[in-house]
Amino acid sequence: MLLDTVVVGSLQVNCYILGSESSHRAIVIDPGDNAAAILNALRRRGLQVAQILATHGHFDHVLAVRALQQATGAPFAIHPADRPLLAAMRDTARAWLGQEPGDPPEAEGELQAGQVLCVDDIELTVRATPGHSPGGVSFVDDSGRRVFTGDALFAGSVGRTDLPGGDARLLLNSIRSQIISLPADYTVLPGHGPASTVGHEQRTNPFLDPGAFDSWL
Repeated sequence: MLLDTVVVGSLQVNCYILGSESSHRAIVIDPGDNAAAILNALRRRGLQVAQILATHGHFDHVLAVRALQQATGAPFAIHPADRPLLAAMRDTARAWLGQEPGDPPEAEGELQAGQVLCVDDIELTVRATPGHSPGGVSFVDDSGRRVFTGDALFAGSVGRTDLPGGDARLLLNSIRSQIISLPADYTVLPGHGPASTVGHEQRTNPFLDPGAFDSWL
């Protein structure tokens, strides 16, 4: 299985491309901007997009979805609780970036906890990790021993919860039950910034220290 990371947009989102070496089909996770760069990365690998996924609906993770849909015909899926964020993409991108992003993408599929997404030899299990947003999810790749955490868990930090729909206690519960409950050697691939491991975050992430829990909330 191939894994490429393309850092896109002014908010430096990690867009992940998971490709099957046998079929040359791919899953694209969080195409947050710069569709041309994502398509170039796919062409370099000789990959065809079979599925577009979003860990959550904030504009910086979905700005390139529509362009990828148009270029590849691949379906797009998101958790239904984040459809309102998707619908608000135009207004939020204008407010944050001062740019006109065009119409939000149409989501053909809905992600649900426990769902298993398969593209040939690629298999991702959906885990619900709300708190940064109401419909935040993470994708677990057991064969690759890694988890795509979106903006739930970062290296040394966690997602912000001061945006509409955010909930700090819910986010920490999501991280504890759905992410750091994974084996310690699993790689954590976040929506922004460097990768980490589950074990490293268990040991060192200050936001996950039980003694700091109430003070952070």
